[in-house]
Amino acid sequence: MTVDADPLTATFAALADPTRRAILARLTRGEATVGQLAEPFDVSLPAISKHVKVLQKAGLIEQTRRAQWRSCRLRPEPLRDLATWMEQYRDFLGDSLDRLDQYLTDLQKGDRS
Repeated sequence: MTVDADPLTATFAALADPTRRAILARLTRGEATVGQLAEPFDVSLPAISKHVKVLQKAGLIEQTRRAQWRSCRLRPEPLRDLATWMEQYRDFLGDSLDRLDQYLTDLQKGDRS
């Protein structure tokens, strides 16, 4: 399966890198140029550009051009698709955490008896 053929895989692959997650977090505050996105990182501008291309290919961001500036902005649709996919596991995770909580409570009661 290629990343191009599966948008969910592309989203997970893009989110796997902490720098790309930080770029997305920055874009939640509004549009930014690649230079602005690069400011907090101790990496080269070409390295940030590569991260931006991965995010763009996954559909997580889009670039707009205004005069000589290219701004990046967040596209929420792939994240919504990811959240929808994860929703099917909510009950399972909730039940598992509830069972773990009950187990730990039982252990604590057993230790105090």
